[in-house]
Amino acid sequence: MADKPAPPPPVQIQLEIDPVTANGVFVNSALVNHTETEFTLDLVYVQPQAPKATVRARAITTPKHMKRLLHAIQDNLAKYEARFGPIDLGDAPHFPPPSGPVN
Repeated sequence: MADKPAPPPPVQIQLEIDPVTANGVFVNSALVNHTETEFTLDLVYVQPQAPKATVRARAITTPKHMKRLLHAIQDNLAKYEARFGPIDLGDAPHFPPPSGPVN
């Protein structure tokens, strides 16, 4: 039998983040759209009683990466709830998707 080749060593990635991005932005809604080859995730701030919302960040990714993101979010929510208790959505408002195109 032939020996299996050794797996390549893991690549260590160093992340850089500029100060503006590091500060983050507050969002309270999200829109998810997809085509056959990509997902678009818009993170939105909806001001109470305002007729307009603002997209504060947009991520465009592949279906495989979107599924990985979904799993990472589910895993982190489970860990959060295990530590701090269940998140009660209560009667939190549900914002309908915008009518018309996003500008």
